Amino acid sequence: MNVHVQETPVTSATRNIQVPILIIGCGFGGIATAIALTRAGMGEFTILERAADVGGVWRDNSYPGAACDVVSRFYSFSFEQSYKWSGPFAGRDEIWDYTLGIVEKYGVRRHVTFNTEVTSAVFDEPTGRWTVETTKGDRYITPILISAVGLFNRPNLPNIPGRENFKGESFHSSRWNHDYKLEGKTVAVIGNGASCVQFLPKIAPKVGKLHLFQRSPQYVMPKAIFPGNAPIDLWLGEKRGLRWLARLRVFLQFERFIFRRLWNPGARLLGEAAFRKLLADKVKDPVLREKLTPQYPMGCKRQLVSNEWYEAVTRPNVEVVDAPIARILPDGIETHDGQVRKVDAIIYGTGFTPTDFLQPMRMKGLGGKDLNDAWRHGAEAYLGITVTGFPNFFMLYGPNTNAPSSIIFMLECQARYIVDAIRTLALRKARTMNVRPDVQSAFNTKSQERLSKTVAARADCNTYFKTVEGRITTNWAGFATEYRWLTQRVRPRDYDFAE
Repeated sequence: MNVHVQETPVTSATRNIQVPILIIGCGFGGIATAIALTRAGMGEFTILERAADVGGVWRDNSYPGAACDVVSRFYSFSFEQSYKWSGPFAGRDEIWDYTLGIVEKYGVRRHVTFNTEVTSAVFDEPTGRWTVETTKGDRYITPILISAVGLFNRPNLPNIPGRENFKGESFHSSRWNHDYKLEGKTVAVIGNGASCVQFLPKIAPKVGKLHLFQRSPQYVMPKAIFPGNAPIDLWLGEKRGLRWLARLRVFLQFERFIFRRLWNPGARLLGEAAFRKLLADKVKDPVLREKLTPQYPMGCKRQLVSNEWYEAVTRPNVEVVDAPIARILPDGIETHDGQVRKVDAIIYGTGFTPTDFLQPMRMKGLGGKDLNDAWRHGAEAYLGITVTGFPNFFMLYGPNTNAPSSIIFMLECQARYIVDAIRTLALRKARTMNVRPDVQSAFNTKSQERLSKTVAARADCNTYFKTVEGRITTNWAGFATEYRWLTQRVRPRDYDFAE
């Protein structure tokens, strides 16, 4: 079997490198932080990036049809709106081009050490510094440690019996093998989430036969349901001086969506009715329509959008298989009903492991406290940024910061807060700052109480938003405006400072 997963070799040479600020990861989060630091006059920092280039998820995910499902005008930095997107929903290549342009314009690349994966980080209380070790064998010593590794960077390969014995071609969608030609092949796609909804319509016309193995059907709606598609939005986006207004309109529409979700739960019934009508219009075969009808409430999982999905799954060369997979054979896949489908290739559209924050890094804070132990019942952090017992450590895209909005907006809030925290340390002439346990506990108790009232918390809702124990560790509980206000500046009373 040939599963394409990026690996970084471990070397034995060891160097001790002193840096004032260390950032792990150079996707959108690392870039946002680098620019915020530079603008604040804190230009001495180092970024460690495990891959050979910047870009994070948009570097890794090059599968056919890869695109953002948030309107591009909002899925971009607020301070960099000069880019003229080709359409409302930019493709992967365009987003990466935007990213590379930002990196060059703001001089981010000169701070990056590439092909360097972090294996561990240990805090030393007497010195108030973190020791960060890498697969290259280098050891970085820093007073300020910032994680910008994101949520969607570790492919989830399902633990299906026989997976390692498959003799054909196989790869995860985020490690797409562009050298393998799919034309005329019999292909199995396992998983039907956000990535699959994008790549399956692109490959279905090329393959000889495609078997889609789905664990549960999805609510897939047209892109028009997302904010930013109206003619006025497109017109504003064309006008350089009005692009800020186009972005603001999208932001406010997302906030309105959050308001309806929080205060009018019955609105989802209208959405479910609209979905059933769409499905009836698009899928005439009653057996296939039944396979594609979710048995869980809308809003339980990530809302998927596509203008091509139903045309693809109703093609005569596409079969939707809803029987559970029993095992993978050297030349095919056997389901629990005893059927065996011979295939040439398997594509895993099985997503990532977003609740496994910071993995596979090992982190130890005060008193040797292990972060995995601290998070054994589910990851939590104050504002999703700081963790009690881990002084001078900050996160972007941390626990409970995935808002139904644009993550770029949230990352800018987090980068701004981190800069203010570093500034606060300097003004107080303090060596370390550690969020108070009661502050973190109160914040997370309130977040979980609010999340418990959402659809995702229902017992019949199985989603990557949750840990295996059922705790929602990814989603933000309120409005994006709330998060902007809460991260406006550091409140010193939330932290214990040591000189």
